Amino acid sequence: MAEAGVDVTTQKSENIRDFADTQLDVVVTVCGHAHETCPVFPANCKVVHSGFPDPPKMAKELAEQGGSEEAQLDCYRKVRDEIKEYILTLPESLGEIIY
Repeated sequence: MAEAGVDVTTQKSENIRDFADTQLDVVVTVCGHAHETCPVFPANCKVVHSGFPDPPKMAKELAEQGGSEEAQLDCYRKVRDEIKEYILTLPESLGEIIY
């Protein structure tokens, strides 16, 4: 992420259950298994899911096949760039869903 100009050193994942008492209009999930494993949300909450591959899993599989460190890093770069493109189009997509 640093090579893309994004500092994530203080970022951390949060559990959706921490927001149990928060009224949510939209929940956006991006991990591949979230669609199956996320809790059920209230009927008035829109859930938007777009699964992305798991870079650590991809890199590990590549390493086991003898892939170079650079090729392993490319797994992360590829997913990072896919998520970036998704996020850039998300406002328009959400507008279609919400309104």
